[in-house]
Amino acid sequence: MRWREAMETALYGRDGFFIRERPADHFRTSVHASPLFAGAIATLLGRLDAALGHPERLDLVDVGAGCGELLTGILAALPDEVRGRVRATGVERAPRPGDLPPTIEWSATPPPRTAGLLIATEWLDNVPLEIVEVDFQSRILYCTSLLTPTDEPLHPADAAWLDRWWPLDGAPPGARAEIGRPRDEAWAAAAGTVERGLALAIDYGHFAAERPPFGTLTGYRDGRQVEPVPDGHRDLTAHVALDSLGDQVMAQRDALRLLGVDGARPPLALASTDPAGYVRALARASAAAELTDPSGLGGHYWVMRWV
Repeated sequence: MRWREAMETALYGRDGFFIRERPADHFRTSVHASPLFAGAIATLLGRLDAALGHPERLDLVDVGAGCGELLTGILAALPDEVRGRVRATGVERAPRPGDLPPTIEWSATPPPRTAGLLIATEWLDNVPLEIVEVDFQSRILYCTSLLTPTDEPLHPADAAWLDRWWPLDGAPPGARAEIGRPRDEAWAAAAGTVERGLALAIDYGHFAAERPPFGTLTGYRDGRQVEPVPDGHRDLTAHVALDSLGDQVMAQRDALRLLGVDGARPPLALASTDPAGYVRALARASAAAELTDPSGLGGHYWVMRWV
């Protein structure tokens, strides 16, 4: 079995990781780090609402919604007038969470004709993809579920993607690449449902000039990084080839600062005049600093397709 099929089964099969596990139990994302993230997305949605002329129905679609934490946080942060016009939809292959508010719809696929915001936070890194490796004869071969090379030649479409986005010419034996073509296609399909508004993918990734020579594939379980074994008991993830998606890209720390999330510490003088306010402001600054830290969550990227 090739790696892509094994990853698909391990993550999304009948007993797959994302079908029976709560992602928040195993890894931490911007959504789980602080309510400031949901608040920033709510600010973005409010600006989109104004740009769209305050439509009667404002769509909010979360692809890879997990247990609906982001949707719940965004709705809570919106003004009542805007919230009343929002049609919120969580897109996830797992069953609908039992504690999800009834106002949030649940679907296995994005709804058609979205007018508003479609967001995919750390979804593309879990879209299954092929792993290829250079052998001692300089051949580029698909990897199996055990991450060992096969003797199977590359499909022409995969070979073309590699030539364009992750060339392995002259790479040493053992060098690996992760063929992002399935991510490009998944993103094109999801973003293609947006008729008016913004499709936004938020993920960690890399660009052509800095592709890692041995790939980025890894696993997570119980908050720890583990070996990427496709056994259904761990998250399997690989960084996204951001430039192959073909859209505008911005660092998360820059995007959040434009939306009012800044990790600057409050003035020390506030501690004397308003001690409680100073503590609240300090806590907010600490949370904002985590979201914008370039060595952590701030190193994520926002991929934006405006329609």
